[in-house]
Amino acid sequence: MSEFVGKVVQVIGPVVDVEFPVDQLPNIYSAVTVDSVTDDREIHLTLEVAQHLGNNVVRCVAMSSTDGLQRGTRAVDTGAPISVPIGRNVLGRLFNVLGELIDGGEELSDEERWPIHRQAPKVDEVEPATTVLETGIKVVDLIAP
Repeated sequence: MSEFVGKVVQVIGPVVDVEFPVDQLPNIYSAVTVDSVTDDREIHLTLEVAQHLGNNVVRCVAMSSTDGLQRGTRAVDTGAPISVPIGRNVLGRLFNVLGELIDGGEELSDEERWPIHRQAPKVDEVEPATTVLETGIKVVDLIAP
């Protein structure tokens, strides 16, 4: 897929509006990356498209601080949603909202990744269970077994 490049047109706290060329708007829930270097700061930011505003502009939600982000900064559509690793190897590990490890442990290798926005399972695919659901969060597991 070719890379669709836009530019930041407005920043209001964690909300960022990005303008893309005609017929190159990213899909809703698509990830958009902004990498910029200014005199005193490096910005590596991931945005998630939340709304199409019209006039080739999308409204995005920033996944981290937008401090120092300026209008006119280059933004690149990744063409894919934000995804996180899944599987047995992620149990007990700490991740940020982008699925990046933040616990300082060894990196995961070739772990399957799923998007953070997915369709709910169909009713006939869900089977009720009366077993204890362990969340891995000590307080929750202690108070609400």
